[in-house]
Amino acid sequence: MQPLFKYILMNEKVFIAGIGIVSAIGFTVEETLQSLRAGRHGVGSITHLETTLKEQIPAAEIKKTNNELKQMLGLDINEPITRTSLFGMLAAREALTNSGIDIGKYRCGIVSATSVGGMDLSEHFYDDFNADRTQGDLQNVKGHDCADSTERIANFLGIKDYMATISTACSSSANSIMFGSRLIKNNVVDVVLAGGTDSLTRFTMNGFNTLMILDKEHCKPFDAKRVGLNMGEGSGFVLLVSEKIVSEMLKKPLAEVKGYGNANDAYHQTASSPDGQGAYLAMTTALAMSGLHPEDIDYINVHGTGTSNNDLSEGIAMQRIFGDNVPLFSSTKPFTGHTLGAAGGIEAVLSVLAIQHNLVYPNLNFSEQIPELNISPVTHLIENVNVRNVLSNSFGFGGNNSTLILSDC
Repeated sequence: MQPLFKYILMNEKVFIAGIGIVSAIGFTVEETLQSLRAGRHGVGSITHLETTLKEQIPAAEIKKTNNELKQMLGLDINEPITRTSLFGMLAAREALTNSGIDIGKYRCGIVSATSVGGMDLSEHFYDDFNADRTQGDLQNVKGHDCADSTERIANFLGIKDYMATISTACSSSANSIMFGSRLIKNNVVDVVLAGGTDSLTRFTMNGFNTLMILDKEHCKPFDAKRVGLNMGEGSGFVLLVSEKIVSEMLKKPLAEVKGYGNANDAYHQTASSPDGQGAYLAMTTALAMSGLHPEDIDYINVHGTGTSNNDLSEGIAMQRIFGDNVPLFSSTKPFTGHTLGAAGGIEAVLSVLAIQHNLVYPNLNFSEQIPELNISPVTHLIENVNVRNVLSNSFGFGGNNSTLILSDC
């Protein structure tokens, strides 16, 4: 394969031909859409993850065991495959099936994102090995690396032309969609599965609890009394295709990747900058690339974690850009939980559904506006509204801020 620097960035358009999702509110796109319409969230008691926090902290856990997930995929239940990989296989397979495209006819790549990698299995190895240095199944360590899930998904679906893994905290999946789009624009591949996958682990539950940003009740993004987030797990993938592939498709693509932007404000290891500078730069960069004006955005799927710092910072950035005309906006994390590296992929799928079905989702659990802001999220499902352009934010630790703009086509 020739190095990427030999290619010159082209004005090639990038489209979304298929979507796939698995989360606490559904195992398919259709199940997810039904849950969103019904206001049915996935946050509740933890049942599968063995953690000391399971009686104290709610989470958006997927209520199937790893063996049940393997059976859904037709895999050997005795094979040690991480939960992260299993989620990714389910969502990526649906995105591919949803598109109706035979990837064997084209140069196809995958760019997958994750934060925890295969930690769900390697944690079990650590317990055994720590108790007795002669114990511990080494098979549970093999999938620890973040790239293992990418390779598993690629092998499962027969993707051989290009493979990359991205891990930039909670902006990981958005960055994978950005990178996948660039691969197409630069004529490296014709088709890219882009998104991400993450599972609940004790490490992340304990880590976020130590940071004191987990809500012991259901999270309340953009609410004056917000206290933290609810963790979640799952996967979201989109199948990106070039203009050439669109011309050969038998159906209209679902959306266009109109613009994207990434910015790092380098303010703090975990906190967003108080003035929202990183979020502001990511959003304005995406707008500039898209050729759209602020008034062209119909809906913002905000990062909206429910933490005191994030929501205020994001809100300030939105007001800087949109002034007194901030578009309809909401956080979907009260439905799915915060799925870390998978969040950008899951929310890209939800953004496509908003365009396809002319929906704006409710920001569950909201009751009181943040005093420092003059904006409030949508609190009920809005149907039959013209949603042409959706701006979706994903902001990660270390100030890694990313914005996608998806549009009707």
